[in-house]
Amino acid sequence: MAKRVCSLIRGLLGVSLFILAGCAAPPLRGTGDLGVVVERASGELSLVDTTRREVYGRVGGLGDLSHASVVYSRDGRYAYVFGRDGGLTQVDLLEQRAVRRVLQSGNAIGGAISQDGRIVVAQNYTPGGIKAFDATTLELLAEVPAEYAPGSFSKVVGLADLPGQRFAYALFEGGEIWVSDFSDPRRPKTERFAAGQQPYDGLVTPDGRYYLAGLFGEDGVVLLDTWQPDKGTRRILDRYGRGEEKLPVFKMPHLRGWAVAQGKAYLPAIGRHEVLVVSTDTWQEVGRIGVRGQPVFVMARPDGRQVWVNYAFPDNGWVEVIDTLSGQVIRTLAPGKAILHMEFTPRGENVWLSARDDDRVLIYDTRTFDKVGELPARAPSGIFFTSRAQRTGF
Repeated sequence: MAKRVCSLIRGLLGVSLFILAGCAAPPLRGTGDLGVVVERASGELSLVDTTRREVYGRVGGLGDLSHASVVYSRDGRYAYVFGRDGGLTQVDLLEQRAVRRVLQSGNAIGGAISQDGRIVVAQNYTPGGIKAFDATTLELLAEVPAEYAPGSFSKVVGLADLPGQRFAYALFEGGEIWVSDFSDPRRPKTERFAAGQQPYDGLVTPDGRYYLAGLFGEDGVVLLDTWQPDKGTRRILDRYGRGEEKLPVFKMPHLRGWAVAQGKAYLPAIGRHEVLVVSTDTWQEVGRIGVRGQPVFVMARPDGRQVWVNYAFPDNGWVEVIDTLSGQVIRTLAPGKAILHMEFTPRGENVWLSARDDDRVLIYDTRTFDKVGELPARAPSGIFFTSRAQRTGF
């Protein structure tokens, strides 16, 4: 009798624990249509569902997010958040919480994740260089100081993942492109290549072959064929200003693989109201598109039919849409104040825009150009969707 009572009690206890666990667990969902919005004013992330166009959670305590960026684990469950204060935080999108956090430098502006998803790398201003971490534990694996001359260290910019556990990045003061191979995560091997004056950002083409670094100190872009690194770098778009008087640069433009569409790269011209168009077959300039301001983000819709452009101050309330078939601006939008970032849904039917000074995220239909949604957010900046997990250079 006593045994049966004990067995009954154990059974009821097990059922109770099961019910409690079920109540505490987040709802079942996939990760393919999720993402985050960086709220720079509060140091928080809004967790968003792109299908439902809604915020489903928030995660705080992430430090200085004034220039934050995000990469994702291969399965899209974990977001790795790189803060300006050097913080690296692993956020679980399903459990809606920060899992691990390390302060890995004094000043950082971004990072990348390896091809196999096992290594997360941060690029740092202070101290200059990159640091590699285990993606599961955030254990420090290795560091590559950006010492371009004895005792001289450079800010690192334009960090991008390459196939084969490699990462390419540029040294702003050093005027070089470095490629570090982390096949042995604790003993990386680094190759150095000449670039030019003040490379400010970089992109790798979607196939992972070419790395491009834009130059701030001179007119031009530097190209490295990572399949044939022994050939060194080459200059493209050399002297695209052709000696004309430059406008003051109000905000540094950004380069990423999102600018490649239909066999062409669409690149922001430094200090000019132009988008430069380059053939990815020959890497020769094939056109220029006049726009209403200094481009910051030049982003191709996933199918490559459109390129969306936003601008630096004082034109940062405008967004223009370029049709890649005609090479013309086909729509001008005035969505809100200080449009800092744009992100397409995985198949490109919508684009999300952060309107920092309106405390809103705006959602537009890319076919009709109608606004189809709006979400509140405190000084939103970066928008990052989990579809980036499956793309090289994102």
